[in-house]
Amino acid sequence: MGEDKRLAAVVALAQGMAAARAPMESWRAAALGACWALDGSFAALSVWERDLGRLRVLVNVGERRPDEEEFPEAETYPVHQFPEITEFLHERWVGGGGPNAWVETAEGTAAGDPGYFHQRVAALRRRGRGCCVVAPVVLHGRAWGELYVARAVSAPLFGPPDADFATVLAAVVAAGLAQTERLEEARRLAFTDSLTGLANRRAVDVHLEEAVERHRTGGVVVSLVVCDLNGLKRVNDTLGHAVGDRLLERFGSVLSLCGAMLPGALAARLGGDEFCLLVAGPPADDVVKAADELCRRAGELELGEGVACGVASTEDPIGPVHDARRLFRLADAAQYRAKALGTDRPVVAGREGPDDPVVRLADEPPPERAERRRFRGRLP
Repeated sequence: MGEDKRLAAVVALAQGMAAARAPMESWRAAALGACWALDGSFAALSVWERDLGRLRVLVNVGERRPDEEEFPEAETYPVHQFPEITEFLHERWVGGGGPNAWVETAEGTAAGDPGYFHQRVAALRRRGRGCCVVAPVVLHGRAWGELYVARAVSAPLFGPPDADFATVLAAVVAAGLAQTERLEEARRLAFTDSLTGLANRRAVDVHLEEAVERHRTGGVVVSLVVCDLNGLKRVNDTLGHAVGDRLLERFGSVLSLCGAMLPGALAARLGGDEFCLLVAGPPADDVVKAADELCRRAGELELGEGVACGVASTEDPIGPVHDARRLFRLADAAQYRAKALGTDRPVVAGREGPDDPVVRLADEPPPERAERRRFRGRLP
């Protein structure tokens, strides 16, 4: 490959990773870009999971074998099988060198001799590939993982210039991964409540819209649990806001624990003392059971006064749910009924007969504050 083409390949790889909107897209762009740049037939990007002592494959692209999924869920290898990650790489750095790539063939190491006979050689033979180039990926000054590109048996072997170029590509990949990390952190902050670590109102709005659309098009059951933590103002006024924050954090942990009872549930803090669980898929009765457990555990918190909890589910007789706003209003109305009744059990919209007071309230026109006052005025 000429210099101009290699420069174009580097630019294309960087642009592909920059355009990625999610980590998986970034991984795929990195592997595809490197595969094309090195005239390979197959490429993979793997990460070193230090805490688990393994190299985990993030993505496989190109001519994949039946056992090579594009985004494998469980393709991992003990890191001791790849000592260049844990030993050679650091030895090279200690000597003042850089994390250079090397080439291996089905017959053994061909270039960039790290002093090991790798498991990769057997893998090349087993999968019918003739050679590969391996480039360590270094992120934030530490070995992050590796970029791997292979060629078919019939293709020319990689040589030392290819190893040098792979080293450059690995540096470009590292820069792209760093950018992806920054974007993911920004997204996380944008959709996360800073005090509790739960999702925030913005995240709920996005996920609720998506869930209701799945309900409209595919009949997926969507349920929403809205709850109001009782006693927070008293704690803030008498013990201080720092103690109140601890109460919010404790309840956030309880909410997260109860949400874990429901596959795929999103636990969120809406703001102030209001929280919610958004659930798509599980039956309404399972959601009510989790809400009941939430009420029980909230009542056991040392500083709090329990929680007012309302539930609305498309599986219950609440009428058609065509938009996210109606489901939210139903759950909110159920929560206010629970607060007005002073009950320590969840109130579920649609379960009090044909003239269910929660459904009636939710379907009345705004303003919202007037609705809530009128709702409380009707209670016995």
